[in-house]
Amino acid sequence: MRWEISILVQPRCLLLFIVLSIFVIFSLSGTKREEEATVEEEHEITHRVYLDVDIDGQRVGRIIIGLYGEVVPKTVENFRALCTGEKGKGAREVSLYMVAPFLMRTFKKKNSHAGVVSMANTGPDSNGSQFFITTVKASWLDGEHVVFGKVIQGMDIVYMIEGGAGTYSGKPRKKVIIADSGEIPKSKWDEEN
Repeated sequence: MRWEISILVQPRCLLLFIVLSIFVIFSLSGTKREEEATVEEEHEITHRVYLDVDIDGQRVGRIIIGLYGEVVPKTVENFRALCTGEKGKGAREVSLYMVAPFLMRTFKKKNSHAGVVSMANTGPDSNGSQFFITTVKASWLDGEHVVFGKVIQGMDIVYMIEGGAGTYSGKPRKKVIIADSGEIPKSKWDEEN
């Protein structure tokens, strides 16, 4: 009788062991995937630039953008030079001619986040000096636009632009201007936080 009981218990134990092993393996592999996704999105910020924004002639605040110079050096250098005025007027006194909140809300992505700064384009080889900032998770944009930075400070200003000046057609309801822009030297990064 003892022998029969031990045989009946062993398959149950084996089944329980297999189920627990599978659970542990899936749990560990899920954690590894989450860690890889987090590491993949965390790029070193090599430059910081600022955009001072006016809406209908009123200064509303400053947006500070961290740039990923090691990931996309040419894009970052172009954007940085536009912000500092090294390439002409650049981002100073520039009107925003399209503020479209619907664009960022149409699809949501699990790996993106609000505040991602990307080059706007209309297809292959069409990147210029136009950019956009996401206001929600927008993973459908991955692989379509070059991500070159993120908003470090001033998402409240981005949301103010979207909510106060944006329309579904994209034509701004109010006049939004980048009144001034420039680069923040690394020696002053701590002062900006």
